[in-house]
Amino acid sequence: MKSLTLRQLRYFEALLRHGHFGRAAEASAISQPALSVQIRELEASLGLPLFERGPRQVRPTAFGQEFAPRVRDILRRVDDLGDLARAAQDGLTGRLRVGIIPTIAPYLLPRLVRGLARAHPALDLDIRETITPRLIEELSDGLLDTAIVALPVSEPSLVETPLFSESFVLVRPDSDRGKPMPPRDRLHEMRLLLLEEGHCFRDQALSFCDMASARPRHGLDGSTLSTLVQMVGAGIGVTLIPEMAVPVETRSAPVVVDRFPDPQPARTVGMIWRRTTPLADRLTGLSGVIRQSLTAP
Repeated sequence: MKSLTLRQLRYFEALLRHGHFGRAAEASAISQPALSVQIRELEASLGLPLFERGPRQVRPTAFGQEFAPRVRDILRRVDDLGDLARAAQDGLTGRLRVGIIPTIAPYLLPRLVRGLARAHPALDLDIRETITPRLIEELSDGLLDTAIVALPVSEPSLVETPLFSESFVLVRPDSDRGKPMPPRDRLHEMRLLLLEEGHCFRDQALSFCDMASARPRHGLDGSTLSTLVQMVGAGIGVTLIPEMAVPVETRSAPVVVDRFPDPQPARTVGMIWRRTTPLADRLTGLSGVIRQSLTAP
């Protein structure tokens, strides 16, 4: 068997993750034909096919599925060698792969990027925005160095560090301005607009409203908080959003924002990273920089 190369293993992992030659090639910054050649050479070296090729999607074979966790473990260990060298240097430099959930990213990223640029000018941020389950998966696979999410995530393999807490607010149509705030136990009777399944903020809102079902009665799903607020402005229903989103999302919508009486619904925003990463000490220090940049006036 010919020697396998790290490049081939990275291309295999990219194709496994994207399930499409074109998207995997784009993510790997090479041409699709070049990626196809590397995958074929890898399969020839192994003597077994790794993927089933379909017209729109590729799927791993049974052997490809068995091969995948070993490849990811190898790539994670190789990346850890680079992190070990970075951890031994003075200051945090080079690429830092940061994940962040969609209900935080649009509102905090500008301040976060400015704060990190001042504290670590040699740092090259690579931002990935997606939902919490995918961030956890990509952290575990070594595709991210850290992520900013709503805590807790309760994964034994990950460290959790709180950054700050914030309240949720109720957004109603402007026609409700001046009307009494509905009590919490009445929210389940209203047409509550929520983010689509997979968003942790959806689960937090359902929990506060005492809705056990993942699909509340007369509910309507949206893909972004902006969509939800605009639907409220159109008189379709009401929604909950985190307080950090209020200045951005309500400035162009005819809505009224109400705060709940204590105890207010809230979430804790924090950083997570792998317990085994050599960058753990640097990430702990970085969390302090981020905390300062996000809480400063």
